[in-house]
Amino acid sequence: MSKKPESTFINMVLRLFVVVGVAGAVLGFVYMQTFDVIAAAKQKKLQEAIGKVVPAFDTLVVYSRMPDTGKDSLTFYEAYKNDSLVGTAIETYTEKGFSGVFKIMVGFDTQGVIIKTSVLEHKETPGLGDKMDKKKSDWSNQFNGKDPKTYKLSVTKDGGDVDAITAATISSRAFCDATARAYKTYKEKGGKTNE
Repeated sequence: MSKKPESTFINMVLRLFVVVGVAGAVLGFVYMQTFDVIAAAKQKKLQEAIGKVVPAFDTLVVYSRMPDTGKDSLTFYEAYKNDSLVGTAIETYTEKGFSGVFKIMVGFDTQGVIIKTSVLEHKETPGLGDKMDKKKSDWSNQFNGKDPKTYKLSVTKDGGDVDAITAATISSRAFCDATARAYKTYKEKGGKTNE
């Protein structure tokens, strides 16, 4: 009969280190194998969002601008077709969502009018706040074709022109905040227009 190894503190610690080491190595390997795939999927999703909010284009010029409010910069994607500016997509965010930060893409034409919006990332309540996403409802269509110079980007409850999502006023306000942040930064910090 073989002798059972002693269960000492050092034996247990060594075994724990071996298990943790193997698990860490496996996680690291999986991360390295999936990193490029995940990055490519994110890039594809971003390209699709840009394509949803601006007219057809053949060239993008990308740059960032820091908004007056908020912690992070906004990314501008100027879309050109045959060397003519056709619109600007802006990746914007808000920290005022019911479930925290969410990101949207807002497209502006060459006059600063909203073309369309597209939700990039959110954690809003399913069945309520997630209705801002076009996959769930057409609520965000009310922004299409609106000029923020005359269309107040706040909910009607706050004196604005945006009809809030039923039972999701916080998410609606947050969506307005992200859209207004994009417009304000676009107008004040270098968005190009044909005005």
